[in-house]
Amino acid sequence: MITELRDYQVEAIDELRDAVRDGHQRVVMQAPTGAGKTLVGAAIIDSALRKSKRVLFVVPALSLIDQTVGVLQGEGVDDVGVMQAMHEMTDGRCKVQVASVQTLSKRQFPECDIIIIDEVHRWFKFYGKMVLDPAHAGKPIIGLSATPWTRGLGSYFTKLLQPVTTQQLIDDGWLSDFKVFAPSSPDLTNVRTVAGDYHEGDLGVVMNEQKLVADVVQTWLEKAQGRPTLCFAVDCAHARALQEQFIKAGVPAEYQDAYTKSEARHLIRHRFHSGDIKVVCNVGTLTTGVDWDVRCIVVARPTKSEMLHVQIIGRGLRTADGKDHCLILDHSDNHIRLGFVTDINHPELDDGRERRAKTKTEDSIALPRPCVGCKALLPPKTKVCPSCGFEHQPRNGAIVCADGELLELDRITRKQKPTIGAREKLILMGRQSVYSQLLHVRLIRGYKPGWAFFKFREIFGDDPSGLNTNHMSPPTPEMKSWIKHKQIEYAKAKEKQPELAL
Repeated sequence: MITELRDYQVEAIDELRDAVRDGHQRVVMQAPTGAGKTLVGAAIIDSALRKSKRVLFVVPALSLIDQTVGVLQGEGVDDVGVMQAMHEMTDGRCKVQVASVQTLSKRQFPECDIIIIDEVHRWFKFYGKMVLDPAHAGKPIIGLSATPWTRGLGSYFTKLLQPVTTQQLIDDGWLSDFKVFAPSSPDLTNVRTVAGDYHEGDLGVVMNEQKLVADVVQTWLEKAQGRPTLCFAVDCAHARALQEQFIKAGVPAEYQDAYTKSEARHLIRHRFHSGDIKVVCNVGTLTTGVDWDVRCIVVARPTKSEMLHVQIIGRGLRTADGKDHCLILDHSDNHIRLGFVTDINHPELDDGRERRAKTKTEDSIALPRPCVGCKALLPPKTKVCPSCGFEHQPRNGAIVCADGELLELDRITRKQKPTIGAREKLILMGRQSVYSQLLHVRLIRGYKPGWAFFKFREIFGDDPSGLNTNHMSPPTPEMKSWIKHKQIEYAKAKEKQPELAL
C-alpha cells in the first residue's frame, strides 16, 4: 500500500498523466530535494503494475540502488529485481527492474513499458541512445530531478513539469527553513574556468590555504557547534585537511569520497545519526540521495553551477524533530554569486541552443547587498533591514566586516541584480587589508598621518582600532578606483579638476 500522497504529489502525478495524454512521451518532472520524488516514482510504478505494465527505474549511482529498492519495498512494491553487477536481488523475471546506468549500458535491455530515469540532470551518453531508440517509441520515458537544468536536456524531452517549488515546500512545512551566513569573498582571481565551472586544481590550491581551512573550523565552533554537519570540499586533499582541523579542535569528524566503500559509508551514516561524529567532510559524494538528519551545511567548494549549488544546500532542507532551520555556512561565495536556492529556477528545459545574454528588462536573480547596521547581506531595494531595523538610504550602503567574519544573508523576493560599487568591494576585502592599503597610499603620497585613519572611517563607518599600523600593502585596483572617485567628488565640490593618478 502506497503511503498517502501529499497534495502536491497527487498534483504532480495528475500533471504527468495529462502530459502523456496530450502526446508528450518524454517528460521531466522537477521535484525539489526532499519533496519525495522517489515516493512519487513508487506511486507511478504501483499504478503501472496494477495495469500489468513492466517498469525500468534507472539510477546514476550505485549508492542509489539499495536506497531506491528500500523505498519501493517500504511502499509495498515487492516485485523488484536489480540490474547491478552481481547484486543479490538480480532477477530478470520481476516486473520492476532497478538498474544502474553503468550496468544497463553493458547488458541486454530489459523488457519494459515505462522508463523512469532518476536524477536525470546527471546525463550520460547512453541515455541519449536509450531515449531516441526506435524500440522505445511510444513508451513514456520520465525523468526525475530537483535540478533539471543540464544543457541539451530539452532536445530529448518535450515537457517540463514543476508542480511545487522549494519555497512553497518551506512555507507549508514540508521542508526546513534555512539561514545563510557568508564570509568575505575568497580570492578566485587566478582560478581558471573549465567547462563552465572553476578548474578543480586551481580551486584546490586557493581553498586549501591554511587560513581558510582554519576559518571554516573556527566559524563552525562559534556558530554551529553541536549541529550534525555535512562539509563540502573541493578535492580529496582539501577534505582531508578540513577533517584534520576539525579533529584537532576536538570535533569528531569523518571523511568520505568516491572511493569510500559501501560498508564504510553505512558506518559513517550510522555514527553520524548516533552523534558519535558531528561533521562529515566529503568530496562530491553527498550531493544526491542523502536523507540524513542534517542541521548544518558547510560550503567550502566554490562553484558556478546552479545545479551543484542547489543540490548541496538541498542536503540540509529535510525536516526533523526539533529542527527549526538549517544553518548554512557559505565559505565559497556561492550565495553571493548565484543567489538563494529558493530563487533559482528555470521554467523551460535547455534545448542545447546557444544561450543569448539576457536583456536588462528580463528577470534575473538579484544578489545580496550589505547592511550598514548589523552586518547582514540584504537584497537590493530593501529599505529596512529585517534583522536590525536599520533604515537604509536610497544609495548603496556598507557593512563593517572583520576578516573571515560570516555575515547573515536575508531572504526576500528580488528581481534585479545590484551593482557592487568600489566601496562595497573594499569592505568585502576585510578591515586589515583595506587599512594596510590606505597606510601605503598615505606614505607614497606624503599625506598627513591621520589621512588613512579618516579614509578608513569613510569606508567602514568606525575607527581602525586594534588593527596593525605597521603593515602596508600596495593598493588594489578597487582601492585606486575608490580614491579616484573621492578625488573627483572633492574636486567637484571645490569646482576644480582632480588629480587622478596615484
